[in-house]
Amino acid sequence: MTGKIGFILGNEAIVEGALVSGATFFAGYPITPSSEIAERASRRLPQVGGYYLQMEDEIASIAAIIGASIGGAKAFTATSGPGFSLMQENIGLAVMAEVPCVIINVQRSGPSTGLATKPAQADIMQARWGRHGDHSIIAISPSTVQECFDLIIFAFNVAETYRCPVLFMADATVGHLREGCVLRSKDEVEIINRKRPPEGLDEYYPYKADEDLVPPMATLGGHYLARFHSSSHNEKGLPTSSPEEAKDLIKRLYDKIEKNKDKIVKYKTFDVDGSDYLLIAFGGAVRAARQAALDAKKRGLKVGVLQLQTVWPFPAEYVCELAKDKKGVVVPEMNMGQIIGEVRKAVPDAIPVVGANRYDGEPLAPYEIMKALDEVLSL
Repeated sequence: MTGKIGFILGNEAIVEGALVSGATFFAGYPITPSSEIAERASRRLPQVGGYYLQMEDEIASIAAIIGASIGGAKAFTATSGPGFSLMQENIGLAVMAEVPCVIINVQRSGPSTGLATKPAQADIMQARWGRHGDHSIIAISPSTVQECFDLIIFAFNVAETYRCPVLFMADATVGHLREGCVLRSKDEVEIINRKRPPEGLDEYYPYKADEDLVPPMATLGGHYLARFHSSSHNEKGLPTSSPEEAKDLIKRLYDKIEKNKDKIVKYKTFDVDGSDYLLIAFGGAVRAARQAALDAKKRGLKVGVLQLQTVWPFPAEYVCELAKDKKGVVVPEMNMGQIIGEVRKAVPDAIPVVGANRYDGEPLAPYEIMKALDEVLSL
């Protein structure tokens, strides 16, 4: 094992991973339970030659990181539920203009102010469908402090690779968890930077995609004229009302993520081979699911756990393959049931799918998952 070992909060590990990724710009507005990210970024970014901006609200925060990314920086912001709601319109702008950036949502109980200091996982469907219009999105969810560090690096890498905003859907359970974390250096991890257009082009088309469906991205103020547009646009970045050009653009924005799912989707499995039952969880709920699987083993039950590190795009094909020989599936979530709908669509109809849900501001407990498993056993 290499790298410096730190005993730090999940929120602090997120910042350290962002710096390793090459992030040099943070703009944000403090909000529980994400405020430690802004606090640490305000200290650490100047130490590495980066910039921290305290903004007046979350709308200004997301606008600032989009502008910084267009200017050539790797940029990120952090918020929680109410702030995430305010950011949706400009996240849509980043989708349409194909601006790489990372938006961290340390989820808390809601709606509205809700239980401001309590954990939840109820923003998952908002992450997928919070903006209007057809598009795909990448959303990543850590379950440990180590994953806060490792997966934020992955988040920046896929943002840069696919020239898109990436949502980092942590939750208060993990963001406020303190545990050991290996803080690797830049030399020990893969760092990906956005594609740049080659020099010497007679004319640069800012939205003319390569075979991977991703256009090279020039920086404002550089050699080429770069346009970043919120309206439907053609390959030159000029507004268009052409149905054909609009259709091609929307389909490419969708396909550049969905057709690369095998490179984007990350997951972990625990004792899945030979198991009779499957728990499918993400984020802080994974910790309770793994303990519940161990408790079930003491009762002679064979229970595996699938951890969704990438929640969106949802790995429907893999979930179907994994669940097809199981006697039942339990989906633990700190909400009233959101990702369970995707699981039910993916799992063969004959296999029962039951939720284990908690939405009172308290973390999901292993015994609650066991109660859901007993419900499956009784079917």
